[in-house]
Amino acid sequence: MEAKAKDRLYRLVDQIPDGEVHTAERFLEYLAVDAVLRSLINAPEDDEPVTPDEEEAVREALEDVAAGRMHSLEEVKQELGL
Repeated sequence: MEAKAKDRLYRLVDQIPDGEVHTAERFLEYLAVDAVLRSLINAPEDDEPVTPDEEEAVREALEDVAAGRMHSLEEVKQELGL
């Protein structure tokens, strides 16, 4: 049954007007995304206020970046043997 449904979809795609191809593509991409990613995409924006501790952590992280005290993902993987 799945193969017949996909065949119908292929026929429908061939019938999409040129001006609607992008819209159809975006919708099919949305449907193809797994459920966890879709829930993350649709999650409400975090509206919790930033705490002083979080502000300090960001400031320290930015100082570390500015001072070159950071490692690339590849460096970390290599160090961890991944």
